[in-house]
Amino acid sequence: MNRLLQWTIADICGKATTGYHDGQAGIMSSIIYKIVPAALWQEARRTGRFDGAPIDLTDGYIHFSTGEQVVTTAALYFEGQEGLLLVAVDGDALGEELVYETSRGGALFPHLYAPLFLSAVLWEKPLPLGADGRHVFPELDA
Repeated sequence: MNRLLQWTIADICGKATTGYHDGQAGIMSSIIYKIVPAALWQEARRTGRFDGAPIDLTDGYIHFSTGEQVVTTAALYFEGQEGLLLVAVDGDALGEELVYETSRGGALFPHLYAPLFLSAVLWEKPLPLGADGRHVFPELDA
């Protein structure tokens, strides 16, 4: 029987991030990533919050990826797109609105059911295309 069990990182290591665990071992990284068009991110800089890209608004939450997932996310959903930023976010700062849910391939992905306030952003860096047409990633934080 495969069922989702709600858990909190506080239960495991004293942090307050809520998530879901489907029986896979491991603790979620506190750093998560958002790929966003630079033009869309300008509004977030102006207001101090990011309400989401069109797909996020449609789905009702802001999609994020872990460091292990973000390269594949770029290849699948942002192939050939220029003018992108990679935004690193402190997942621990997002509280209970950050939920890890089963998604692509059965993996757990971070979803934020609230606006992203820029106070939780660790850094933002350009995500250029390389000569091979794939995005060139900066070094990701563990």
